[in-house]
Amino acid sequence: MLSVFRNMFRIRDLRNKILFTLFIFAIYRLGAAVPVPGVDLDRVQQYADVAQQSGFLGILNLFSGVALEQLSVFSLGIMPYITASIIMQLLSVVIPKLQALQDEGETGRKVVTQWTRYLTVALALLQSTGFTFLFHSGAFTGNIDLIPDYTTRNVLLIVLTMTAGTALIMWLGELITQRGVGNGMSLIIFVSIVSQLPSQFAIVQANATPFQFFFIVVLMLSLTIGIIFMDQGQRRIPIQFSRRVRGRRVLGGQSTYIPLKVNMAGVIPVIFATSVMYFPVLLSSSLPSSGWGQAVRNWIDNNLLSGGGGGQGGGFSPSLGYIIILALLVVFFTYFYTAIQFDPERQAETIQRQGGFIPGIRPGRATVQHLQHVLSRITLPGSFYLALVAVAPSIAGFVFGIPVGLSGVSILIVAGVALETMKQIESQLMMRNYEGFLR
Repeated sequence: MLSVFRNMFRIRDLRNKILFTLFIFAIYRLGAAVPVPGVDLDRVQQYADVAQQSGFLGILNLFSGVALEQLSVFSLGIMPYITASIIMQLLSVVIPKLQALQDEGETGRKVVTQWTRYLTVALALLQSTGFTFLFHSGAFTGNIDLIPDYTTRNVLLIVLTMTAGTALIMWLGELITQRGVGNGMSLIIFVSIVSQLPSQFAIVQANATPFQFFFIVVLMLSLTIGIIFMDQGQRRIPIQFSRRVRGRRVLGGQSTYIPLKVNMAGVIPVIFATSVMYFPVLLSSSLPSSGWGQAVRNWIDNNLLSGGGGGQGGGFSPSLGYIIILALLVVFFTYFYTAIQFDPERQAETIQRQGGFIPGIRPGRATVQHLQHVLSRITLPGSFYLALVAVAPSIAGFVFGIPVGLSGVSILIVAGVALETMKQIESQLMMRNYEGFLR
């Protein structure tokens, strides 16, 4: 293993890419620590100390590396870009023009990427405006006003700074993709999550007994091993191409396969489901504190948040109802997003147009039905696996009655991005006859 790391830095091109990626990481973490102008730093620190004991903004801080708690320049993180990318993928299903652009190749993808950037800036403007109001009103912060000077000039400055920070993160991610190692956006999310791991483990250790802490650590390691195992799982659909005689040459006759991954949807279903489950919590924070608003708040607290007890240090402890609903939503979104990602009819048409067929299956409608059957068979265990990873930390928090800030989506992203980055480094080493990580 040590020789692998030595070989990584022995190749000049690979060494420059790794150092460039680390340099971008440093810039990103620096921006996450610089506060936006116009906020009260003492109150921000007071709120950050309280927020570390609660999972109230967990899904929002997940993609910003707790920059949102500190109201930094990179407060919004990469979340607006992720949302914009998901929206564009969903729109491509219902808008034929978008699908046609994606099928055009590199030129069409550039147009879609440019539209995604514009949508990211628009979403960043909306989110920064909303967060500025909520941080001023104290809805997120336990009645701590982080922006006492709530004037039009100051609000515009904060909104523009946060929006510019999101645009800068998007540019840094694209720089990593072009000149560094791995997918830039994924690596930025990876860094955001990894930066929170020490504090999250410290919170668990402070609220748990030695046995509970040991059990949670073993659980996280087991989930990581399971994620690595399931990420490599795939069902290979064999494809045989018929032979064609052109003059004196015989074309075709080769065989290949379509790799259908068990977890084709990736981490998107968990992000969708977790976002939906946090919506009632965010809604309750903006409701009035008396009358019907207080009744709704009490129902959310009793049925979604406090079923497992507050733990020794307080904080977010989901109820059994929260865990069950989250698991069902993950299964639903897995089937939904897999249906968007893989179209059996289009795949069957492509195979037939190229002169191929699945052995033992007639081309046309029979091929479509076969692909649908195989896809449904492998999506079922994949959805259960995602649901288990998503709810396992919450189940541990419910049973032990302690706040567990480590979420399933964090483990999925960290393990998935690490695997993909290692594969890219592996390919670079193999090109130069060096032994890599995965051999």
